[in-house]
Amino acid sequence: MDKFHDECAVMGVYGHPEAANMVYLGLYALQHRGQESCGIVSSDGKALISHRQMGLVADVFKEDVIKRLEGQSAIGHNRYSTQGQSHLKNAQPFVVEYSQGPIAIAHNGNLVNGAILREELERSGSIFQSTSDTEVIIHLIATSKEISLMGRIVEALSRVRGAYSLLFITPERMIAARDPYGFRPLVLGKFREGPNSGSHVVASETCALDLIEADYVREVEPGEIITFGPNGMESLKPFPPVPHAKCIFEYIYFARPDSSLYGHNVYNVRKSMGRQLAKESAVNADLVTPVPDSGVPAAIGYAEESKIPLEFGLIRNHYVGRTFIEPQQTIRHFGVKIKLNAQREVLNGKRVIVVDDSIVRGTTSRKIIRMLRDAGAKEVHMRISSPATTGPCYYGIDTPTRTELIASSNSLEEIRRFIEADTLAYLSNEGMYDYFDGNRQGFCDACFSGNYPVHFEDEGHTRQLHLFDALQHRS
Repeated sequence: MDKFHDECAVMGVYGHPEAANMVYLGLYALQHRGQESCGIVSSDGKALISHRQMGLVADVFKEDVIKRLEGQSAIGHNRYSTQGQSHLKNAQPFVVEYSQGPIAIAHNGNLVNGAILREELERSGSIFQSTSDTEVIIHLIATSKEISLMGRIVEALSRVRGAYSLLFITPERMIAARDPYGFRPLVLGKFREGPNSGSHVVASETCALDLIEADYVREVEPGEIITFGPNGMESLKPFPPVPHAKCIFEYIYFARPDSSLYGHNVYNVRKSMGRQLAKESAVNADLVTPVPDSGVPAAIGYAEESKIPLEFGLIRNHYVGRTFIEPQQTIRHFGVKIKLNAQREVLNGKRVIVVDDSIVRGTTSRKIIRMLRDAGAKEVHMRISSPATTGPCYYGIDTPTRTELIASSNSLEEIRRFIEADTLAYLSNEGMYDYFDGNRQGFCDACFSGNYPVHFEDEGHTRQLHLFDALQHRS
């Protein structure tokens, strides 16, 4: 697909003698959620110790850095810039000092009223060091008239609208919070029996718990704030309940397939979507091939349902860096060919069904189809294991603007012609929920349906939307 950019990951450990090392390993497991920058803040009970840097987790956190991050509590963050510029100043966790002592914050999600709140805070004298809307939450905490830290956090979060899965750390405590809609995932874990039993973990996905051998306990519930401190774990639900709006696209693309999300295994959901896609859009062909890696589970499901053999006609290079020096001599489809190579021995003379999870702009899909034809494919039938993406996301996923989304202004036939496929079919909106017995309650599918659970508020709707887009796309 013409990829959506990954969002962010948060990871926290409380009460473990190697807290920073456990967070480092968790961030490593969550690297797929953000590859731009990463950071860890630890607490030794007296002060906060921080390290943030641009780059991948394994490159940033060498042994000497981990040793410096002392203490039994730590939080960490992987970032992709869904909001704010790509600079070290936007790398998280943010650490600040204020009257009640130091506090650090790590955030996954976007605030739809972040730009408006930022304007209000600046008019009141606040000075911002980053372009991330996460800093808005810090200023709201600092300017709160509440006395206790928890009171300040509750007041701050009551003013923001949109998506947040948050981790805070102070010298004494770790705090986890999830917005009342539950847009972005956040899970609670606990270390198994042994010397570290009773130590708690909070992470964006369960795959991070698996790596450090912590047991999954439950989700941090939408609207819940959990405090980990000397008195143990305490839960608070200070906000009025609202209908849940958990991101369905986490199942389609973002989450790692070995994670359990909202109570279901991601791999199984993706296979089910592939099966349903085959039921809805069968076509005669010789083989099914996925666009790796994101299209693999759905392609397996499609092949099982259609009884058409699954073959890997496209092979992915997993050792791809972030930037390339393109040769002056033209190489066709250069950007795609760095990541994918078509196998002539598999494809030559064959009618091919190629399965991917989504189409965004359509340019990458067209290059992939041309690669398949260059490798000898006789027919290429494109199948997408999600509905057509017709609208942007305002809740923490870096989608293009509406005008850049090919499905927002083109018919199915126009998209088919643009990507040069023999046939094209998307999974239906109803079929997307087949795994859940057709129950779409509790999910956000605004990028497909246009039904946004949280709107830009009041008469300033248009102004807020422009401010949001300006922050999201400026560079």
